[in-house]
Amino acid sequence: MMLDELRTARKKTVGTKQTLKAVQKGIARRVYVAKDAEPHVVNPVLTLCQESDIPCDYADSMKALGRACGIQVGAAAASIIE
Repeated sequence: MMLDELRTARKKTVGTKQTLKAVQKGIARRVYVAKDAEPHVVNPVLTLCQESDIPCDYADSMKALGRACGIQVGAAAASIIE
């Protein structure tokens, strides 16, 4: 499953704000976005990823993305950083 890479990543960001900052700084290698996240929350991340040529994958739900990050609540976005 695609979230396995995120589960085993040594360094990652969890949440839209941290992920957006990582993409802006150019340290995000891959970004994950939950399909059921509110569009106005994740659209800035998706737009910046597209502009920066950073690969972006979709998780089935915020709950699944949160679990892959090792937290008990849902997450709208996450990334693997260098």
